[in-house]
Amino acid sequence: MPFTRISLPAHRADAWQDAISAILQEALVDHFSVPKEDCFQLFEPAGRRQRVISPTYLAGENDRRSDDFLLFHITAGKPRNSYQKQQLFRHLAEKLHLTLGISQADVMVVVSFTRPEDWSFSYGEMFRIPQGAA
Repeated sequence: MPFTRISLPAHRADAWQDAISAILQEALVDHFSVPKEDCFQLFEPAGRRQRVISPTYLAGENDRRSDDFLLFHITAGKPRNSYQKQQLFRHLAEKLHLTLGISQADVMVVVSFTRPEDWSFSYGEMFRIPQGAA
């Protein structure tokens, strides 16, 4: 049940949104065991003045972030281990680079975890894990 906010440059939003959405969902299905239909994404295009991002901080020894910087903030309902997170991070960076030509230095991912009772999907009802589900 992840929910992802994707901050992206406004000048790229129309051209990139569909591909980013598909790549993200594929990564979540493959590495976080998310059902294919469990897709909740919010794209937040922002202009240059709304994006204050260090071009070099932890970007890699010889890399700089560009105006194509993407931020994925994923809120997920159950914890994942370090291996799953690393695989998700790599999948996103590699596929975005191969598909859209986005530098891997321009891909930042933040993952936060919550408990099932922190979610309400509709009708004001708290989400409950079905009996027998892990």
